[in-house]
Amino acid sequence: MVTLFQMWVVPLYFTVKLHWWRFLVIWILFSAVTAFVTFRATRKPLVQTTPRLVYKWFLLIYKISYATGIVGYMAVMFTLFGLNLLFKIKPEDAMDFGISLLFYGLYYGVLERDFAEMCADYMASTIGFYSKSGMPTKHLSDSVCAVCGQQIFVDVSEEGIIENTYRLSCNHVFHEFCIRGWCIVGKKQTCPYCKEKVDLKRMFSNPWERPHVMYGQLLDWLRYLVAWQPVIIGLVQGINYILGLE
Repeated sequence: MVTLFQMWVVPLYFTVKLHWWRFLVIWILFSAVTAFVTFRATRKPLVQTTPRLVYKWFLLIYKISYATGIVGYMAVMFTLFGLNLLFKIKPEDAMDFGISLLFYGLYYGVLERDFAEMCADYMASTIGFYSKSGMPTKHLSDSVCAVCGQQIFVDVSEEGIIENTYRLSCNHVFHEFCIRGWCIVGKKQTCPYCKEKVDLKRMFSNPWERPHVMYGQLLDWLRYLVAWQPVIIGLVQGINYILGLE
């Protein structure tokens, strides 16, 4: 929570000070929608449509950040290999464009992952399929998805969501969209009901989907880097001060 608050608020100071209005506008839009989604996720009782709203928003941000990061990385590599000259683009302009996109993608990717994890924990606790002790406080029906709380199989005359389902190794069945959002966006590698470990390699057997998991792991690594960087810098400065080094 401390890292999330710092990464969310600290850039606001620099954007206002340095007059980075483009970043400020995007930050305000992201913060406004995320605040609304987080508000919905923390309400009691939890509306049945809220979990899907939460995962749809954060999955959208996840995909946008993923695409933005890839384009930014490719722009940087093209500039390093001099391909920008084919389009008569100055190297400094091409590099600024690539680094900006790479920063936007990684920054908002880390933010949405942390917000999504916080909302996922709160919603799971509210629904009743999760507790700190690890024991479910509510029985899971075979026809109900533990993530969104809606019927898995519905008739034409019934209200619900008709979509593909996925069965975990613990034999619990979920909407495919819900369990993918739970694992990729919510950073959960356990069953939402019994907390048995999810085999991500089995779930994402398609090689085209595995980069999404790797990108999520990269975002987590960046998050820890940002969290520990001030501590590391402080330790180095303290050692230099004790040893009398400049």
